[in-house]
Amino acid sequence: MKAIEIMDELFKLANDRDYSNTCDTCKAGNPDIEVRKIAVSMFATPEVVRRAREWNAQLLIVHEPTYYNHMDIHSDEKLENEKRKLIEESGITVYRYHDHPHYTTPDIIAAGELRQFDLKGRIEYTDIFDLVRIHLDEPISPVELAKIIEKNCGIKHLRICGATNTPCTVVSGMFGTPGGVFDELKSEKSEIVLTGEACEWKLCEYARDAAQLGYKKALIIMGHIGSERDGMKYTADLLKKKYPEIDVKYFECGEVYTYTDSE
Repeated sequence: MKAIEIMDELFKLANDRDYSNTCDTCKAGNPDIEVRKIAVSMFATPEVVRRAREWNAQLLIVHEPTYYNHMDIHSDEKLENEKRKLIEESGITVYRYHDHPHYTTPDIIAAGELRQFDLKGRIEYTDIFDLVRIHLDEPISPVELAKIIEKNCGIKHLRICGATNTPCTVVSGMFGTPGGVFDELKSEKSEIVLTGEACEWKLCEYARDAAQLGYKKALIIMGHIGSERDGMKYTADLLKKKYPEIDVKYFECGEVYTYTDSE
C-alpha cells in the first residue's frame, strides 16, 4: 500500500470541512512509496529519523512541524539544511498528521490522552478546536490530578497555577498549544484547564489571580509533547487495527527539556 493511500484513509476519519490550507502534507520523500512499516512519533527529530531508518520504516507520521514553522516552509538555514539532508538520505517519507486528528469526533489526540489519564467521569466533546471536558465522578484537586497524569503519562514536572489544592469536578483538556485556552480558562464552565504550553504573564497570572480572589480555577501545564504524545500512540493503535498486514511502531522522541534531577 502506498504512503499517500494510507494517509488519505487517515484523513477520511476527520469531519467534513475545508482542508485546502492544511499543514497535513508530505514533508519529505515519495508519497507513492510502497509501505511495509509505519513509524509514528510526535516530532521527526534526527534521533527518531535514525531509529526509524534502522527499523526500515518507509513512512514516518508525525504530529508537529519538522522545520520549525507551522507549514514547514523551507528556508536555507544551515541546521535546517542538515536535517533535510538527513531525512532525504534516510529514504523515509514523512507526513504530518495534525489538523485532521483534531477534527475527528472524538478528537483523536484528546481520546488518546484521556485513555491514558484513566479518569472516571463523563466526557463532553465540544465543537471548539481541541477542547474536551471531563466531568469527574469524584472531586479531585489540581495537585492530585497532576500526580496522576505524571504517573500515567510519564511526564516530569507538571506546573500548576491557581487553586492548587481545591477539589474540582470539571477538567478541560486543551492539549498542545491551541488558541482558545484563555477563553476556556475564563469560562464559568471550567475549573481545571490542561494545556501543553502557556504564556505565563497571561494565562498563568490569570489563574493565580482568580485563585487569590476566591475562584475555583487552576491551570496545569503538561508540556507540549507530554500533552499530545498519547494521542499519537492512539493513532499508531488505529493504524495497527486498520492495517494488520503492516508493521506499525511508535517512536518516542522524549520531552524537549532536561531536568536537574534526570537520571
